[in-house]
Amino acid sequence: MNAQRGKVYLIGAGPGDIDYLTVKASRLLTTAQVLVYDALVDPKLLDCVSSDCLNLNVGKRGGQTSTAQSDINRLLIKHCSEGKQVVRLKSGDPFIFGRCTSEIGALRASGCEFEVVPGISSALAAPLFAGIPLTDPVLSRCFTVFTAHDPNILDWETLARIETLVILMGTQNLAEIVHQLLKHHRSTSTPIAIIKDAGTSRQEIWDGELINILRKTAGLSLSPAVIVVGEVVSLSKYL
Repeated sequence: MNAQRGKVYLIGAGPGDIDYLTVKASRLLTTAQVLVYDALVDPKLLDCVSSDCLNLNVGKRGGQTSTAQSDINRLLIKHCSEGKQVVRLKSGDPFIFGRCTSEIGALRASGCEFEVVPGISSALAAPLFAGIPLTDPVLSRCFTVFTAHDPNILDWETLARIETLVILMGTQNLAEIVHQLLKHHRSTSTPIAIIKDAGTSRQEIWDGELINILRKTAGLSLSPAVIVVGEVVSLSKYL
């Protein structure tokens, strides 16, 4: 009899609440033998797996100790090679700042079968939960998504000219984001919103303008959050 062939499913868990998990992702969780998950995943998702599933927390959070990517790669290969059905659960969508390239490369090099299952990115969902449309026929004909954990490498001259900005991993550098946008001639009255814990019961929203958002959020814990900059933020009062 042939041994069971292992497979790794790289799954996006969505923006927060378990209700935004896809049907396919939910089904795969119930059959997982090994679950390798990130820190930002809703803890309720752990209730979806069977009692005998091996749960491995490899969460990555800025400024905190986390599992090295090389160790995560080895875990996936090890359990897949043992014939296990492995779910690699990531927040949001696995291909949007999900560090899948390294994991897929390692799996391919080891001959491990894998499949990527999309999820809803917080870059798209958080503005929606806040009533902010990312596009509008008049106010926003395009938008750009980027991370700001290292603002020094970004082309702020170009970014400042784009109508709508969606910024991930940027709350620790909020002051620098505001500084750079104003330095590159974005209006001081440009609306800005910060959406924390989007899509969960803990969701909080702070809005203002570039000129006053630092004062409005001084001393507050903002992470994890999505930042939206642009005139479309002003539409939230209507939507």
